Amino acid sequence: MSKNNFVFIRCGGDLATGVALRLHRSGIKVVISELAQPLAVRRTVSFSEAVYEGSHTVEGVTARLIEASQLSAYPERRRKGSDAEEIPVLVDPDASILSSFFFPVVVDARLIKQPPLPLPVDIPLHIGLGPGFTAGSDCHAVIETRRSHTLGRVYWTGTTQPDSGEPEGDPRRVLRATNDGVIVGLKKIGEHVEEGEIIAVISDQYSVVSPFAGMLRGLIRDGLRVTKGVKIGDVDARDDANLSYLVSDKALAIGGGVLEAIMSKREIREQLFSSDKV
Repeated sequence: MSKNNFVFIRCGGDLATGVALRLHRSGIKVVISELAQPLAVRRTVSFSEAVYEGSHTVEGVTARLIEASQLSAYPERRRKGSDAEEIPVLVDPDASILSSFFFPVVVDARLIKQPPLPLPVDIPLHIGLGPGFTAGSDCHAVIETRRSHTLGRVYWTGTTQPDSGEPEGDPRRVLRATNDGVIVGLKKIGEHVEEGEIIAVISDQYSVVSPFAGMLRGLIRDGLRVTKGVKIGDVDARDDANLSYLVSDKALAIGGGVLEAIMSKREIREQLFSSDKV
């Protein structure tokens, strides 16, 4: 099995991107795995967009879509200065690469909110985000993802607060598909919207409207097939377009928790900050 000193992050959505940024800026190399058709809503701050665009930049850091076979060449390319600031993204929803590459750390950022399936191999440090994970049972550590005094805290035993089933803050801000079908957006992320304004249509006949005036903070990608009730967008009453291009405080807090979990283990630090090995 080939070895490397990357942290493997499952998911490239907005919260996972906050984790990736915090680790990357701390000098830890990361690789992200995603679905063949990611469903991120806050696409402007989600590295998952690299799956569609080939590359995507968030707060000055670029993620680039690569094949799994190319990962082995990344450490050498970094030493030569090529792609030194880029984060590789793989289409690998089942984390199949874990069977052929050894990763010291796996971060499951999919927010599945249910117990995960076992990984195909043993990992020195397996970190789960949010409800569904139980530290000491199906992962080594779990990070609190719910806004509260415990947001971003690391638990080495037990689990986080349970899933409330409701969006944080004003529940009206979350836009959901009104019917099954293919979505097409009529407004762009970062644009101002008025109460009752049509933001998107589904299969050219069902409208999704803004619940109040504000800024369109997120909207799922055009052309994706959605099912009734699934989250497709987010409206921010603060109406500040700049916020649509910044990773959230919540994402960075969770990223801080992941960083703490990693740095608290001496043997993990030694593997991650050793010379590149493949």
